[in-house]
Amino acid sequence: MAETLTIGKALNTGLRRAMERDPKVLIMGEDVGKLGGVFRITDGLQKDFGDERVIDTPLAESGIIGTAVGLAIRGYRPVCEIQFDGFVYPAYDQIVSQVAKMHYRSQGKVSLPIVIRIPFGGGIGAVEHHSESPEAYFAHTAGLKVVSCSNPDDAYWMIQQSIESDDPIIFMEPKRRYWEKGQVNVDTASAPLHVSRVARTGTDATVLAYGPMVRTALDAATAAAEDGRELEVIDLRTLSPLDMGPVYESVRRTGRAIVVHEAPGNLGLGSEIAARITEECFYSLEAPVLRVTGFDTPYPAARVEEEYLPDLDRVLDAVDRSFGF
Repeated sequence: MAETLTIGKALNTGLRRAMERDPKVLIMGEDVGKLGGVFRITDGLQKDFGDERVIDTPLAESGIIGTAVGLAIRGYRPVCEIQFDGFVYPAYDQIVSQVAKMHYRSQGKVSLPIVIRIPFGGGIGAVEHHSESPEAYFAHTAGLKVVSCSNPDDAYWMIQQSIESDDPIIFMEPKRRYWEKGQVNVDTASAPLHVSRVARTGTDATVLAYGPMVRTALDAATAAAEDGRELEVIDLRTLSPLDMGPVYESVRRTGRAIVVHEAPGNLGLGSEIAARITEECFYSLEAPVLRVTGFDTPYPAARVEEEYLPDLDRVLDAVDRSFGF
């Protein structure tokens, strides 16, 4: 059965399904209960499941994650909401020093099935610390898995799959896409958690994106088709571990690759992806792997964020440059 949902509503419904299935699933974070979260992703859950399972915490991200570690050790499956991407840094020590290390430190005896939800990226006209893209920090950290949904169907299924996983997962949510609608198959998941997928087939160049940039890449592919170029768009979905099989298969066919993400280019995910493509597909490449990213500056004021964020024109310019080689 298919339903039309926004990404935000799909996440809310997915969380509800997980809580109905397993009484050990808890949600905790700032304003997640009575308010339902600043983006209303947890709306109605405290009313239906009570304040012992949907917990309004103090404004202390380190305390949220530290408490989740203790709960996970005792058999619970906490889902932590970090209200905005830029607020995650007070919790960074707990995430890197404890969440990422506990399974290894205990020689596999202790699992931490914690999901840390982080709304990320720009495009909502917010102030400082509300529009960042910190995914590379976590993808770089051994012991963590990092995923990002880009559409309602993935949002609905990936949040449930993450909660069911015994590994700690950083769940990156594209906040400016929360209100975009799409079809959700509520009966069957379209894919396992840690796999990439081809979002649009093409023959001339491969465009790789994740989270909020998938829609931008698809729009660029539609525009390029009007000029006779067929771009293949791959939604990476999983940032750690990266699922590069579909990427290599595509690049070997098209001979060109462009990686798109909002985060700054310096040491971003695009650098790692470009290196892997070059190592594995060198003799198939007709041009260098190009990157379209945010700039290497702090996130700017809202009035100029459209100049900072990668857009359709910047993606198409990179495609033109690729064909110029």
